[in-house]
Amino acid sequence: MVLEAVIQTYVTTAQPAGSRQLARRFNFGVSPATIRNTMSDLEEKGYLFHPHTSAGRVPTDVAYRAYVDSILPAQVFTNQDRDQLAQQISSGGSAVETILRRAAQSLGIITQELGVALGPSFDASRLDRIELVRLSSDRLLVVISVQGGGVRTIYVDARGEIADGLLAEVSHVLNERLGGLTLREVRSSLAQRLRDAPIGAGELINVFVEEGEHIFDVALDSANDVMLGAASVLAGQPEFASVDSMRRLVALTETRHYLAEVLRKRSDSSGVSITIGNEHDDPALENFTLVTAQYRVGSLNGVLGVIGPTRMPYDKIISLVTHTSQLVTDLLD
Repeated sequence: MVLEAVIQTYVTTAQPAGSRQLARRFNFGVSPATIRNTMSDLEEKGYLFHPHTSAGRVPTDVAYRAYVDSILPAQVFTNQDRDQLAQQISSGGSAVETILRRAAQSLGIITQELGVALGPSFDASRLDRIELVRLSSDRLLVVISVQGGGVRTIYVDARGEIADGLLAEVSHVLNERLGGLTLREVRSSLAQRLRDAPIGAGELINVFVEEGEHIFDVALDSANDVMLGAASVLAGQPEFASVDSMRRLVALTETRHYLAEVLRKRSDSSGVSITIGNEHDDPALENFTLVTAQYRVGSLNGVLGVIGPTRMPYDKIISLVTHTSQLVTDLLD
């Protein structure tokens, strides 16, 4: 198929594919003129374009999408890649953040793209227990445990001295009325569920009502929860040879809050998610492809994958991202 041949040639060489080149490389059994006519038809349909005055053609985002959805051949990556991933990701500490950082780094090295990983989202997980620990007469440490093993701690100012009995009473009320709810449900219904709390506990309960959006926001969408591989592997690709393109790449790696938001939207998608070039809602990503897959930590989930130019070996990368997500899930299980 001519479209597949153009994509494979361009991915391999980073140079526009010409009809004579395709005729020599692929056994189509037709003349270069016939291939050239087919390429012209594909260009009219929006699958190919002429870069500058080159005689060759380059795939468009539409072509890559058609390739991924309908043409993509099955890719079995090498045992060497498999062993390298397993060894690098499983070596060292077993903390979630450590494993995800190694996964992002390893994926980036093997695929020669920018590896990315996002910490697990606790938003849909269910509250297991709330513990209140007094740090001083008017300051608390709130320990929030969710089903599946996730824990978050946060400091809360109580606006006055707290008696021991009051601390135990408020802890009982919070666990009785909020336990078993998802954190999303807790935030949306907190005031209603705590409105008739015991009179003596009212002032401290009001602290949780007024600051609940912050206290129970355990979505882990901060910049620290985005792990990146080395951007230097992308810097060597021809797409980033110009100062402008390199500037866009650096800007992307420095806006981790934005990357967290982009990745978080994909955390509930099963299987592999692929967004190509102009399919992104933001112009900052219009020159990139993002390939991610979901991993799981008990009842929680997150995403990992790679960011790279739209010219990438989709078959190999999709296979590696899928395998890595399962490997991380197995390690965290």
